[in-house]
Amino acid sequence: MRAEPKPLILVVEDEDELAKLIARHLEDAGMQTQVYHRGAHAAKFLRKNFANLMLLDISLPDQSGFALLEELKADDIVVPTIFLTGNDAEASKVRALEMGGDDYITKPFSFPELIARIRAVLRRAESSADLNLTKNVRVSDTPFEFCGARINPVRLEITFPQGVAGVIGRKELGILSYLNDNQGVVITRKALIHAVWGIHADVRSRSLDQYIVKVRELYKSHGLNLDAFRTVHGIGYIFDPKGVSAEGR
Repeated sequence: MRAEPKPLILVVEDEDELAKLIARHLEDAGMQTQVYHRGAHAAKFLRKNFANLMLLDISLPDQSGFALLEELKADDIVVPTIFLTGNDAEASKVRALEMGGDDYITKPFSFPELIARIRAVLRRAESSADLNLTKNVRVSDTPFEFCGARINPVRLEITFPQGVAGVIGRKELGILSYLNDNQGVVITRKALIHAVWGIHADVRSRSLDQYIVKVRELYKSHGLNLDAFRTVHGIGYIFDPKGVSAEGR
């Protein structure tokens, strides 16, 4: 039986000895760790790599933990975060939670409690992710019309004229949903890939092209055209059902 993958915990803590101690306890508890003492180094890592959770000190040498989390959110990098700090002021706790922090632990703390709280946040994050069909679509999203067919995220279903229904794949659904939400504007390949696959996806991959071919073939097989969905050569795509743009013509 293959072992379950170990969650990667990013430890962003400026106290070197404490960071090492935290890392050791987490690794003894079956987790992987990556330690950084500066916010800029943690941000650089997260722009290219995935982490299951971040332990974030509020007071860092180069910026506050609050500023780092805001910077990551601005870059569309979402990682469950537990703040670790010696500041037990209520206002600080409220700010941390209101800006998207998942928990707030004040120093000193016990390592069994820290590990228990990490596991609780990981469980919540996994449960929330279960509702995601792609990065940009959840099973609870409202059905929408796209070029003569009705898309139903809840059922992963596409219904064509005369009531003919079929299954639509998750990535195809994500692509159509993003196009539908951004009508009449040019969408770069990079933006579309990151919207559907996530910020860490390889923008050089040809997977997007393959899924778009599948969408076009699906519509064609049911007698529908996708004239409103056009390629903008060298840039990306545009979905323009109202004919407001000349791009891609």
